[in-house]
Amino acid sequence: MKLIDHVAAQIRELRTTYNSGEGMSQEALARQLNVAPNTVSRWETGLYLPSVSDLERLARIFGVSIVSFFPSDKVGGEDEALLSLLRTASQLHPEDLEELRRYAEFRKARRMYEGKSRPKAGRKRSRPK
Repeated sequence: MKLIDHVAAQIRELRTTYNSGEGMSQEALARQLNVAPNTVSRWETGLYLPSVSDLERLARIFGVSIVSFFPSDKVGGEDEALLSLLRTASQLHPEDLEELRRYAEFRKARRMYEGKSRPKAGRKRSRPK
């Protein structure tokens, strides 16, 4: 399934099952998002892909994580750990979220250099010809 089709199905499912199955009209959702009703229709039919900020607002309205709009290729432990981290991170203050992002990049870089010789500080010397 293509990403756009998965996102479309998720939006439609969340909208129609909203409020314990009572559902919400496309017009009502469009009003909450401050978009045209045909925009919601186009998202649900897969003609348009919502922006990340639109997905974030949809996630808040429906009380789900933004990752629920994306298909999961993984099953089990690693995926659950990542989802748990994302749920927790989504509740952080923006400054704390930025610090978490920098720490993750640091850990990634550290793993890349594990077991390898690190570059020496300073300028490289050119060898005489």
